[in-house]
Amino acid sequence: MADNSNRPIIIKRKKVIAGGGHHGGAWKIAYADFVTAMMAFFLLMWLINATSEEQRLGLAEYFSPTIPLNRIAGGGSHMFGGKNVTEEQILSRSGRGGLPTQLAGTPGTEKSDDTAFRVSEKFVEIQDYLVGGGGESFLKDNIKKHVVTRLTDEGLVIELFAAEDEPLFVEGTAIPMPITGDLVEIIAIASHMVTSGIAIKGHVRSEPIVQRESKVWDTSTDRAQAVRGMLQTYGVLPHRLHRVVGNADRELVSNMPRDVRNNRIEIILLRD
Repeated sequence: MADNSNRPIIIKRKKVIAGGGHHGGAWKIAYADFVTAMMAFFLLMWLINATSEEQRLGLAEYFSPTIPLNRIAGGGSHMFGGKNVTEEQILSRSGRGGLPTQLAGTPGTEKSDDTAFRVSEKFVEIQDYLVGGGGESFLKDNIKKHVVTRLTDEGLVIELFAAEDEPLFVEGTAIPMPITGDLVEIIAIASHMVTSGIAIKGHVRSEPIVQRESKVWDTSTDRAQAVRGMLQTYGVLPHRLHRVVGNADRELVSNMPRDVRNNRIEIILLRD
């Protein structure tokens, strides 16, 4: 029998790596973050698709205000009157910003600010009345799509625009369509909520280049005058109508000059 006492002893050591390679959990965290981001993205897309044009404009103005926000009245210089953003109606919704026309502490400042704030509140009420920003709209769905409102430093702009299948006027004329009369009547009723002045602007789309004689100036002016006449017919007092102008095709809202969306009327409830 052979003697194996001198045979070398071999010891095998097994190296165990815990949680390494593909068995780790770090990828799960990254994947969960990716899924969450995608869910948020598709939710955002769905919300954008479910909102109207005026609601999207309001959201855009909220996140990109054209006025400075501060905890005290102020921001810009010159003629703009500001409000305190700590009040219930925030500054961006009132549509005004900057320093008041009078220095703080001087007589009449508080009264002027209160008046401007009440006017802004009325403008918001008129917006809700027309497009239903805070509740039910008074406009029927078939004509509501022709209206966009926005608050500016000049006042409350109520824009009436034509659709591809529903023009506001007979093509090339100032003869209003029945839907135009319905829209102007409702706006006339809403305008009685304030006593401020009213301005009317007429806009038309560009005419073809081959047109021998352009009538965009006459057409836009005649349409603005037609709306002025309808407002007076529906009870708006003549002294409230401060100006009626035709802007021809100089202020297009579409990048396509021939787009019917450029055929529109702006009725502006002016700030006092």
